[in-house]
Amino acid sequence: MSGSPLVLVTGATGYVGGRLVPELLRAGYRVRALARHPERLGGQPWRDEVEVVRGDALDEDAVRAALDGVDVAYYLIHSLASGPRFEALDREAARLFAREARDARVGRIVYLGGLHPDEATLSPHMRSRREVGEIFLASGVPTTVLRAAVILGSGSASFEMLRYLTERLPAMITPRWVRNRIQPIAVRDVLRYLVGVAALPPHVSRAFDIGGPDVLTYTDMMQRYAAVAGLGRRVILPLNVLSPGLSAHWVGLVTPVPHRIAKPLVESLVHEVVATDDDIRAWVPDPPEGRLGFDRAVELALQRVKEATVLTRWSSASLPGTPSDPLPSDPEWAGGSLYVDERATPVRASPEHLWSVIQGIGGENGWYSWPLAWSVRGWLDRFSGGPGLTRGRRDPARVTVGDALDWWRVEEVQELRLLRLRAEMKVPGMAWLELRVEQDPVGRTLFRQRAVFHPRGLPGEAYWLAVLPFHAFVFGGMQQNVALAAERLERERAAEPQRAVSQQAA
Repeated sequence: MSGSPLVLVTGATGYVGGRLVPELLRAGYRVRALARHPERLGGQPWRDEVEVVRGDALDEDAVRAALDGVDVAYYLIHSLASGPRFEALDREAARLFAREARDARVGRIVYLGGLHPDEATLSPHMRSRREVGEIFLASGVPTTVLRAAVILGSGSASFEMLRYLTERLPAMITPRWVRNRIQPIAVRDVLRYLVGVAALPPHVSRAFDIGGPDVLTYTDMMQRYAAVAGLGRRVILPLNVLSPGLSAHWVGLVTPVPHRIAKPLVESLVHEVVATDDDIRAWVPDPPEGRLGFDRAVELALQRVKEATVLTRWSSASLPGTPSDPLPSDPEWAGGSLYVDERATPVRASPEHLWSVIQGIGGENGWYSWPLAWSVRGWLDRFSGGPGLTRGRRDPARVTVGDALDWWRVEEVQELRLLRLRAEMKVPGMAWLELRVEQDPVGRTLFRQRAVFHPRGLPGEAYWLAVLPFHAFVFGGMQQNVALAAERLERERAAEPQRAVSQQAA
């Protein structure tokens, strides 16, 4: 590896940068990352495989150190701040980076900018992104500027805006920009281009438009997202009255995407954003299966929920499986609505006795909380076509993956540690119940319980709000009663030898 080209990735804590690093490592490059807060990379599974330089893009000494010996430098920094100074700061940082890259004899700068019409009056953010690209192209360092529109992938701000608007609003009045044509691109194709242009010959120094195979209106994208996500067709009524500023406030009200991010996203959609050339494909050819279309990109972005990987930890993984998967550096509001009820209770019993109670839950043993509520919910589920509580369980004491436990299905079993159940009841979304045996810092047995719900559309959001008041009784009661049952089992098992001795004496 010591002879492999060295690449620098700025913005490694961001959406694209966090996904680019493992792709570069897979391609055989050595990677160095420049980060203002290196501690934010601690949860990345590739952290120990890269060199990290602490510093800001406006810190001349840090930029110079980061570029030393670099063959290819990726500039993935763009301010989403507002105010009169952000364009000047973007300009200053780009000029500093270009100057230091030239002095360090860097072989190529790669910049990911935004797709825009050449002759249009651009928003301040799009104008700044265009200017940064022009600074690099005029730097004397061979430069590749890739210009993309909406990037499709879990965690992308533009994709999350699309996701929340579509999922939460079955009917909506929209601004006129929803009729503009857009050429979205899957994040894995963006990354394929970013990795591919690192090997361009020095005489190639230019901007390339990049996009996926589909050209759609924003309305088309919402309708097709709804179809892929299993939602009903959306009622969309475009009006000519909402300005980009008002649209951004509307997005901020309906979705968790912050206004400061929603505003530049909306402003970028005011114009049609369609690639005017596909020259990039001569240098970075399409894979045999072609570029990912819109529907498939959405499927991949939603795959983590369908596979219940909402409950896994990135720290236990190797390199990320697919670029559309979430990363720990993604913003908290990314990934769609995911509601969690998490509780933990110390138990005065051994882990073995607690596990014995957990793996015996359901069926004739019941669910250790408010039996009337479980019965009523079971009858409602049966009435709506679900299994209700009629299936019971195969074995009264043990469970294996695939077993039915009333309206749950056993999805994962880790002996003495974890029982994970996926709901098969009729609900407008997907639900899991996770029961864990742990130990706290002082060595006590800990019963940790987590209920997770991923709503499907507005009915799912309403369902969660409707059942939320009952969680204290249902899940809180389960916590207490499972703990009490484990403690009772501990006492009974401890008393068995004494009873045997008494019987022998008699």
